[in-house]
Amino acid sequence: MLIAVFEITARNATEFATIFRRAARDLHPRTMATIIKQKSGRWRVQLRRKGHSLSETFQRREDARRWALEAERQLERGEAPRPSRATRLKTFGDLIDLHVDDMAAVGRAPGRSKHATLLMLQRRLGDVRIEHVTRDRLIAFARERGAEGAGPVTVAMDLSFIKTVLTHAAAVHGLETMPAAVDLARAGLKRLGLVGRSNARDRRPTEDELERLFEFFDRNDRQLIPMSRVIRFAIATAMRQEEIFRVSWPDLDTRTRMLLIRDRKDPRQKKGNDQRIPLLDVSGYDAMALIGEQRTARSNADPRIFPYNHRSAGTAFTRACACLGIEDLHFHDLRHEGASRLFEAGFRIEHVALVTGHKDWKMLQRYTHLRPESLHALVASRNPHAMSARA
Repeated sequence: MLIAVFEITARNATEFATIFRRAARDLHPRTMATIIKQKSGRWRVQLRRKGHSLSETFQRREDARRWALEAERQLERGEAPRPSRATRLKTFGDLIDLHVDDMAAVGRAPGRSKHATLLMLQRRLGDVRIEHVTRDRLIAFARERGAEGAGPVTVAMDLSFIKTVLTHAAAVHGLETMPAAVDLARAGLKRLGLVGRSNARDRRPTEDELERLFEFFDRNDRQLIPMSRVIRFAIATAMRQEEIFRVSWPDLDTRTRMLLIRDRKDPRQKKGNDQRIPLLDVSGYDAMALIGEQRTARSNADPRIFPYNHRSAGTAFTRACACLGIEDLHFHDLRHEGASRLFEAGFRIEHVALVTGHKDWKMLQRYTHLRPESLHALVASRNPHAMSARA
């Protein structure tokens, strides 16, 4: 047994006390981590602190030791230990997988469009280490996308998804990411013209184009989807393509002329956004009468009013426009046309929103591309006597 004798002086007394306190803390730590090898060969870490415990399991003992050490440090700083998976995340691709898994776990898995973008980001940036997702790297990525033909709106959407992934990792799992780097990159890319907002689309079909489409589909005996009826219904209801082919007969109330659209698209609410819309006859087409025609033509037990694949309908519409030489007309423009006709019929913006489902009325401004000749019909509807006297 060795006994060390210290000459206590005013200077080393403080040093001795500090050494003693550190030794006492090491002998009686407030946090105790135990690493045990299980029968399965895996290593289990049990972390105890003030009556609370936390455990994680690892394939390798070294991973278990590192997590235990980092968890103790976090507890000493008053932080909650991160789950073991978070400590093993090294690349941006790991963060994408984490984000997708977390959103799926709460019933909010990415939709088709977002999923496709995340897959692209996984291919392009998946191997980049988290700390290397910087402003410079993001600007280089945007330049590459632009050189490949991606437009300013597409690149802007890519950056938005990148920021979503980085922010999710930082907010939910406490990982050290740099979401602010996306904002800096976006500012620089905006000056370069590589990112930007989309221009409000104002394409409306003419009456001649609609008549040509109706004739094209009506004379095509091989066309199984009643596209002429679908087009008229899309304009009469201002519904989206996918919504038209999803509504079912139980969603229809013939007495009140109302139709329930379930899980209507909304950027803030993916599920449960159900909305009842009126089936009107003000756009030149009677929505309720079109449903009656569809009931008469019903030939199977499918509960949907229009029992067809919405993508097939979109393809048929695009093919017909190409055959007829109708340029730059999309199926979604029919929703635009329907909303515009509601305004032309004299409906106010709050009334149109009850049909289209827009919760932000500012979004409806893009549908107010009214035809000047529609003012005659509006005046006639409000003051028919004046119009007849003038005639």
